[in-house]
Amino acid sequence: MKHILLIISVVLFPLLLFGQGDTLFFSNAIKVNFRKYKRESTIAYRQRDTERTQFLFDSLVDNRLAGTTFDDFILKKAGSGKLKLGDIKKPVIILTYASWCVPSPGEIPALNKLAQKYGKDVKFVVLFWDKKQNARKLAKEFSAKITVCYAHESYRNDMPIISAMKHKLGLNTSFYLDETLKVIDIRRCGINMCPRKTEYEKAFALNYNSFLDGLATIIMGIELSKEHLAVH
Repeated sequence: MKHILLIISVVLFPLLLFGQGDTLFFSNAIKVNFRKYKRESTIAYRQRDTERTQFLFDSLVDNRLAGTTFDDFILKKAGSGKLKLGDIKKPVIILTYASWCVPSPGEIPALNKLAQKYGKDVKFVVLFWDKKQNARKLAKEFSAKITVCYAHESYRNDMPIISAMKHKLGLNTSFYLDETLKVIDIRRCGINMCPRKTEYEKAFALNYNSFLDGLATIIMGIELSKEHLAVH
């Protein structure tokens, strides 16, 4: 009996800790039993079990992270100045990349097109896990409707965001937040399994539709269902 009560207390304690009217922040929620997720996902990755890897990621998002409040991080812009997430006051999509991790074909152009079309309703942010000089070079590939930022381990003040996002969920991840910074969904960016030799038009359409599906989770009152591009 004592053993059963101990197990129940271990499972419920993290929930009870934030169940008294306090806000459950993303950075706290992702720490709960994260070692188990990391261990199981690492095994699946080494075994090249992509279905299991995706299942574990989706389960983490759906059961632990969705509905939490994203931390009010202050990001450094690649150009100049800073971006405080809490000051945006509209839905936000944050996409994380790195200079050494090449996006799939058509991914950036698809993102640029969507930013041009929906930038008035959604704040598009690209966050590079790189130093400033690298981020500034890469920023030229993105639309002016997209705010390019950067963070790196060598910058002391960047460790909280790196620990919560990069070290936990890895690279090429997209975070879909509503206007109050509530986490609606977290996905991998674009079509990561898109073959490098895929013809550009098809790759563009696949990425466009993937990002569009994510945007549909945070944009209310705007018809998106007819916007999908045909894939041949």
